[in-house]
Amino acid sequence: MSQSVDAPSPPIEQQPLKSGTSRRWLLAATVTTLLVALPVGAVLVLALFPDDNIWPHLVETTLPIYLSNTVQLMLGVSVLTLVIGVGTAWLVTMCQFPGRRFFEWALLLPFAVPAYVIAYVYTDLLDYAGPVQAALRKMFDWQDAGDYWFPAIRSLPGAILMIGLVLYPYIYLLARAAFLEQSPSLFAVSRSLGQSALGTFFRVVLPIARPAIAVGLSLVLMETLNDFGTVDFFAVNTLTAGLFDTWMNLGNLGGAAQIASIMLAFVLILVTLERYSRRRQQQYAARDMRDPLHRFTLSRSRQAACMIACGLPLLLGFMVPAAVLGYYAVEYFAESWTDDFLENALNSLFLSGAAALTTLLIGLLLAYSRRLHDTPGMRVLMRLASLGYAMLGAVLAVGVIVPLAAFDNWLDLRMEQWLGWNTGLLLSGTAFAIIFAYTVRFLAVSAGSLESALQKITPSMDMAARSMGVPAGKTLLRVHLPMLKGTLLTAALVVFVDCMKELPATLILRPFNFETLATYVYQYASDEMLRQSGLPALVIVAAGIIPILLMSRSIAASREFH
Repeated sequence: MSQSVDAPSPPIEQQPLKSGTSRRWLLAATVTTLLVALPVGAVLVLALFPDDNIWPHLVETTLPIYLSNTVQLMLGVSVLTLVIGVGTAWLVTMCQFPGRRFFEWALLLPFAVPAYVIAYVYTDLLDYAGPVQAALRKMFDWQDAGDYWFPAIRSLPGAILMIGLVLYPYIYLLARAAFLEQSPSLFAVSRSLGQSALGTFFRVVLPIARPAIAVGLSLVLMETLNDFGTVDFFAVNTLTAGLFDTWMNLGNLGGAAQIASIMLAFVLILVTLERYSRRRQQQYAARDMRDPLHRFTLSRSRQAACMIACGLPLLLGFMVPAAVLGYYAVEYFAESWTDDFLENALNSLFLSGAAALTTLLIGLLLAYSRRLHDTPGMRVLMRLASLGYAMLGAVLAVGVIVPLAAFDNWLDLRMEQWLGWNTGLLLSGTAFAIIFAYTVRFLAVSAGSLESALQKITPSMDMAARSMGVPAGKTLLRVHLPMLKGTLLTAALVVFVDCMKELPATLILRPFNFETLATYVYQYASDEMLRQSGLPALVIVAAGIIPILLMSRSIAASREFH
């Protein structure tokens, strides 16, 4: 007697959905992606067809200076962050020395300090009127600046140092994760063949970790290109500073869009080079990666050197700024704790919270749509939706203001013609523009995290829900969301903190008489009132510490040590 055998169930993405449900999810994902990608198209269109073409004037005058300073800044920050990030990641992973466990997570703390905040702090400390030079003049009886030489903090090297001190955690984070994932047997074989610890690092460990380091470096360079507060305060004319000057001072939006298109080209080159550098590398998890790593035993002098190498970036990048800001916050608390400060803090909380919620909702929509329809078209939509993370804040502001202002003008004209009403600026002149910009900028953070988390949930749960007649939306609410609580919280915190620190887009898009903590600190610093900015700056730094501790804990939990 023949016995029928049921065919195996197809993967979830191959199982048919009801046509109405399928169309609704695809339509929602498509419309959302087009809205998110709208700023990129707006920048390119405005750059190609400006109302007043000042491109020849820019090329003949300021553009070469912008390009030269930008390239120098990016090269300097690259070298500094690579040395600090890769070096400290290797030391805390593979070397045994006092304080190693503390440095594992503490080296991420500078990530909580915005570059413009650390720039303000060190300017106040190291400028001619600051306490350091004043102490030197008193100690050596110098009368004025002509009696001695002191490096200028407000300079291109100063900007490189400030930005590098707070961006090296990008490389440290990814390099350390890559080192932890490598097989202990590689180290043992290398040492058995007579390689020293340093030789093992350069010949075995570093080539394997290169893809992760390349990703970290590309993020560092994009954030360097995005920086405005530091280069503006230090009077370093980069592309970002040029964009602001062309738009705000010259009043030429088309010229700003043309500079923004150059910055987009920089970003495209960075992403292309990063992917090209790891095009032929495909790595798999080692079978013995759960085995304990045997760290190198060092002499006391080398242990001291490790402590200094790890302690110096932490000291300069976090401890000194935090201590100075804490002192300023206490000393000038009465002047800082004002109604304006409270209002600006509430503005920051509102904008960051709204953007975090929006990115979670849209990210969940896109990630779940990808789970239901894992097709080439859906993968393209996911990539388009992630374009915003590669866009710089100033560039994104240009791309957001153009379509929103066009819509406001169109609606105002129509309402005046039809009803005699003047609607004014409903979108471009309100907080909506900032929230939209934040959402576009940081959507990739939530969408990527949720997509990765959903891939870890077995498809059998979806199949079981469908067999019981539960539609896709209710399956998401009842089955997946309870399992995604941790990912949702982490993604929301990361987006929240990034929004709290965001300065360029906020400066351009904020409504009149509307400030956030970031712009509040910037305004104080611009008015040379650095000490009064201590409390709001300290709040921004404190907000960034919680996600850092969560990230460090997740990395440490990826491998058990003995």
